[in-house]
Amino acid sequence: MAVTLPIYMDNQATTPVDPRVLEAMLPYFLVKFGNAASRNHEFGWKAEEGVENARGQIARLINATPKEIVFTSGATESDNLAIKGVAQASREKGNHIITQVTEHKAVLDTCKRLESQGCEVTYLSVDKGGRIAVDDLQGAITPKTILISIMYANNEIGVVQPIDEIGKIAKQSGVLFHVDAAQAVGKIPVDVQADGIDLLSISAHKMYGPKGVGALYVRRKNPRVQLSAIIDGGGHERGMRSGTLNVPGIVGLGKACELCQKEMPAESDRLRGLRDKLQAAMTSGLDGTSINGTMIHRLPNNLNLSFSHVDGESLLMGINDIAVSSGSACTSAMLEPSYVLRALGVSEDLAHASIRFGLGRFNTDDEVHYVSDRVVDTVKRLRELSPLYESAKAVANPGERDLQG
Repeated sequence: MAVTLPIYMDNQATTPVDPRVLEAMLPYFLVKFGNAASRNHEFGWKAEEGVENARGQIARLINATPKEIVFTSGATESDNLAIKGVAQASREKGNHIITQVTEHKAVLDTCKRLESQGCEVTYLSVDKGGRIAVDDLQGAITPKTILISIMYANNEIGVVQPIDEIGKIAKQSGVLFHVDAAQAVGKIPVDVQADGIDLLSISAHKMYGPKGVGALYVRRKNPRVQLSAIIDGGGHERGMRSGTLNVPGIVGLGKACELCQKEMPAESDRLRGLRDKLQAAMTSGLDGTSINGTMIHRLPNNLNLSFSHVDGESLLMGINDIAVSSGSACTSAMLEPSYVLRALGVSEDLAHASIRFGLGRFNTDDEVHYVSDRVVDTVKRLRELSPLYESAKAVANPGERDLQG
């Protein structure tokens, strides 16, 4: 097998920049380096032209209009602008927000900040598969509810929420609907019109674009969404997000969206095939494995597995030539078990023994073979050292010792 080590399989944390994206960005560092807000010379016009072209590329991918795209530094800022912006702009209507327990910290921590300022937040639970019940959502809406914020796809377990159903409930209730789609855009079809989405957060670095740039879709009609800015300055981005635009980054985000729109169907099929091979090889080669989250409603490139009687940190060290993670990148330095897995009802031991595999555009068949073999060998070796595994085996197969004499 021809593989180059180390192997990268942590594409939910970040993705490498596609060379075609980098190629599109380079002129905006060197030749078209103007400030997009400089309206009185060609350098500014060229920069603005690049920005507006990117707005169109992003809008086409999610079925929006270019004027509904607001540029930010990434999905975390987009989440903050959407949630805090609505809370501030809708104070007279109400102060109640609905989200879910498995959201990204960018949403959960924003909601906690608003709670400290007098907002009320309902955190919906999820089932064992990782999805909310739409009946629970319907029951949580009150006359003071101003926003529902539910992510499209989870960053740890890849589970996709019933977004179109949530959008219908939000519309019927006259409540704005925000979606953190950092993990979904570019991987699965996302349509803000069909799904009834009013605000949608996007991140470039999750879809083979550069880090430090993202966008927020803000609906302009039916209804026209009103947002209060959280960054003040020169009134850039129609007053919603002041600050000199990151032109090369924005151009890169636009190109990344264009490539995803063209290549998504074929790429999704290929990655689903690789993911399923990886899963089959590990689950057939090992007992005591369990999949976290439903496989029916899931991103095509995500696999989250728990390996019983194995310490997750030891497993990561044992496969240190493979880049995977034991939680989300933003919280992977913490020793607590994943709050997402715990919300699914996964035990603390199994949550500690879970690994997220995120396949991507540049992964190959040979890499999948190498990774599955390496994980199977390492788990077996670690279990040989585990007295817990031996005793669990004895309990599961009480006659085995007698047969061995």
